[in-house]
Amino acid sequence: MINLSLIIPQLFLFGWAILVLLIDFVKKGRSRQGLGYFSLLGLAVTAVLVIATRNGEAFYATYVSDDYGKLFNLIFIVSTMLTILASLDFAEIRLKHKGEYYGLLLFATVGMMFLSGAVELITLYVSLELATIPLYVLAAFLKKDPKSSEAGLKYVIIGGASSAILLFGISLLYGLSGTTFLAAIQSWDLAAPGLSLGLALAVILFIAGFGFKLAAAPFHMWVPDVYEGAPTPVTAFLSVSSKAAGLVAFVRIFFSPLLIARTDWVLVLEIVAVLAMVIGNFVALLQSNIKRMLAYSSIAQVGYVLVALCAGNGVSIVGMMIFLMAYAFANIGAFMIAIGFFNMTGSDEIRDYAGMIRRNPLASVMMTIFMLSLVGIPPTAGFLGKYWLFAAAIKGHIYWLVVVAVLMSVVSLFYYVNVVRIMIFHKREDESKLYYGPALGMGITISGIMVIFICVLPATFYEWASRAARVFFPEF
Repeated sequence: MINLSLIIPQLFLFGWAILVLLIDFVKKGRSRQGLGYFSLLGLAVTAVLVIATRNGEAFYATYVSDDYGKLFNLIFIVSTMLTILASLDFAEIRLKHKGEYYGLLLFATVGMMFLSGAVELITLYVSLELATIPLYVLAAFLKKDPKSSEAGLKYVIIGGASSAILLFGISLLYGLSGTTFLAAIQSWDLAAPGLSLGLALAVILFIAGFGFKLAAAPFHMWVPDVYEGAPTPVTAFLSVSSKAAGLVAFVRIFFSPLLIARTDWVLVLEIVAVLAMVIGNFVALLQSNIKRMLAYSSIAQVGYVLVALCAGNGVSIVGMMIFLMAYAFANIGAFMIAIGFFNMTGSDEIRDYAGMIRRNPLASVMMTIFMLSLVGIPPTAGFLGKYWLFAAAIKGHIYWLVVVAVLMSVVSLFYYVNVVRIMIFHKREDESKLYYGPALGMGITISGIMVIFICVLPATFYEWASRAARVFFPEF
């Protein structure tokens, strides 16, 4: 059956995005300043609808509403809300077409919400494209900035190539099983000897396709230039939401129909995880631009998630969900600090953060919290996220991978803490006060509180993550 009641949150948010565009078309001048707050209201209502939506199947079992998809939907919504808070002051300064900007963010969120419940390969692919296409436009939104135009062009070319690779993997899996429904594919013995070559090729294509979406090495070549050239709030959105979108689909495929063939894909995934952690961390050490540093660090962060997913157990899902919640607040919070700093100084260079502790003590303290969370130091949420990621790998007896991950976390300490060192101990001639707008201040404060709250009171977040894990591992 169609059962539209299960996609009411998506339909509502889609209609709200259309309404944002209509208001922008009709209204003129300063009256457009409320579009960001209007978009936030729509997202808040959507979050309530997601929580209220019951579990079940829709559209003839091509879409499912379950605890796994709902938690991802809330992560998408929260990330978009934080991105809009980060955009309000930025939009007033640098964006001319505000309605299109907020509308595209909402449309991308709608695509991600459909993707979280897609349990059929064609539905999954179309949802992924719906989530990705608005991001191409957003990356190139600063039309007068050559770097932004370059970012959009590179993103659309690499994104198109990765989508083609993913489609090849889908076609192979369909050829092997004769169906595109994940539940039906799971009933096939894909590990049978006659299917091994085709399955291996399909797995490689899926890992490559999702590797581009996740920006995992060696499929990361587009990340630094796109992250640096895109508007900074869009970069924050890409660093969290696009990765979460790739992970929600990756787990649907690899932890459902392909889990039985884990021995065929775990080695490839382990190699990708190691490359992501090593390349991401060591290249981040060399960066002087904070956006490029966070871009390469995000590659390493994906590697940590893949460490847990290599284990293929229920703790893998728990670790991934808790880590994503922690990462969303810490990473977007760090980007908010960078946005406010750029608005005041016009610089993204790390060396220009010298003396920031005297220019804005609160922002400096918050940046310190975000950097420590990204490293994984208690009492921040990043520590809890990494704890569960590594616990999943230990439970799966992948000890060597945990050792590599811990060593790479030590490497990350150098470039994350370097930002803190420059803010506190370095001085500069001009140490005039830096003022952050009310929207940025609100977003930074919320992010900072949540980064501590998730670690100090983890029971609720663990329960949410456990309910998501039971979708794939009912005994968990």
